Amino acid sequence: MDGNSGQVEMTDPIEQSKGGIYGHVLRRGIHLGLSFIPFIYFEFGEKCAEMVGLNLPQFVSAIVLMIIVAEAIRLKFSITIFGQREYEAHQVSALGWGAIGIGLAVLMVPTEEYLWPIVLSLSLGDPLMGELRRKGFEDKQVMIFSTIAIAIIWLACWNFFSTPLWLVPLMAPLCMISEWPRLRWIDDNATMVLIPLCAILLLDPFIGLL
Repeated sequence: MDGNSGQVEMTDPIEQSKGGIYGHVLRRGIHLGLSFIPFIYFEFGEKCAEMVGLNLPQFVSAIVLMIIVAEAIRLKFSITIFGQREYEAHQVSALGWGAIGIGLAVLMVPTEEYLWPIVLSLSLGDPLMGELRRKGFEDKQVMIFSTIAIAIIWLACWNFFSTPLWLVPLMAPLCMISEWPRLRWIDDNATMVLIPLCAILLLDPFIGLL
């Protein structure tokens, strides 16, 4: 780590993962599993909220707050679980950041045309970039291939969920760039959600996206 810049050095995800290759595979599997969150939210969210006597936004907020409390307890005792990386014993985990970011996206843009592509760009795009780097691809190649993959995600969401087509050339590179910073204080699981989310919220007053 670079203590002056706040940047985190690129590390081997397998060597850093608790459990080695098996922990790394579990971590990737959980990441891919995030893809189901929009489906669960839109299909079962209301029923789950009613079961605990809350409305849907309250239910989502309660889940995010529980994750924050769980992360605080984990950090208090410097705990890492199977699949987490060693440095996550002393900072908010990638999974925690991803859950918080997705929770905020659900609360701010709870519509299929935006929630689906934002979540899928994270759940599929981030592991793709990580594996390309691990296989030794150069930065330029990683940027090109991941931008194409994320563009396909947004195109698919245009087809299935009526996501505005003109957002594809804007959001594909933006989502890719959002993964790039290696910051100590916020994980790319959060930036890949929050930066595209901010773009949609900032554009909305001018062109009525929401």
